[in-house]
Amino acid sequence: MKKEIKTANAPEAIGPYSQGIETENLIFLSGQIPLDPKSMQLVEGQENQIRQVFKNIDALCKEAGLSLNHVVKLNVSLQDLALFQSVNEIMKELFVEPYPARAALQVARLPLDSSIEVEAILSKTI
Repeated sequence: MKKEIKTANAPEAIGPYSQGIETENLIFLSGQIPLDPKSMQLVEGQENQIRQVFKNIDALCKEAGLSLNHVVKLNVSLQDLALFQSVNEIMKELFVEPYPARAALQVARLPLDSSIEVEAILSKTI
């Protein structure tokens, strides 16, 4: 069984995909870029973009009845690895130990020329 996770508090999908999919024990969130869900425009400033991505992920967690504490894995894509330390600092504010497993990669380009995209996997049994 799979169930769609969808909320107006996170950006609408900009393609043929769901914001998130819930399975029996796991929830898979599609990559979030720093779109303001009301305007569907990228927020300005690199730190603001990082924070917006995690706000969008948090909104999807809440829609599923969970929190950021249920995130077990993050995949972070950055246009510039120079943002790596900023991502680390913001994650320290938002997550508690044990922190989620994570991969962070520099990529050539992201949708809408965003500086960051993050996808997440949540466990409902934490």
